[in-house]
Amino acid sequence: MKDPPDSTDGAARVVRVLVVDDQAPFRAAARAVIDRVKEFGLVGEAMSGEEAVELVETLHPSVVLMDINMGAMDGLEATRIITDAHPETLVILVSTYPENDLPAAARTCGAAAYVNKDELSPRVVRRLWETRGDSTWPGSSA
Repeated sequence: MKDPPDSTDGAARVVRVLVVDDQAPFRAAARAVIDRVKEFGLVGEAMSGEEAVELVETLHPSVVLMDINMGAMDGLEATRIITDAHPETLVILVSTYPENDLPAAARTCGAAAYVNKDELSPRVVRRLWETRGDSTWPGSSA
């Protein structure tokens, strides 16, 4: 896995991305999406909410793609912890739920957007980064 540094000297900035999902096939799919987004780089992968919280502290990602359903600490609780401690970090929830079937806490946990896993693409990731989230999503600053 590559570890792209953020550039501060005027060179092209690398947007640091952390992927969080307990399923290896989705982490691989998300990795492939991020690899196709110019100026984005994968800095880490986590398999649980607990691991995500720890990795945000050490890797300082700009974007976190966060699954909702995981073990003891789900993605909603991890998002709440991450966005409280690091409001500059853009957390995008990803899951297989239709948006109208999401748990109520998805809209209040601090995430900037929700993307169904089937719709995750380089275009969607770039748009959400550029707009700082989905303007129709309650936690977004867009």
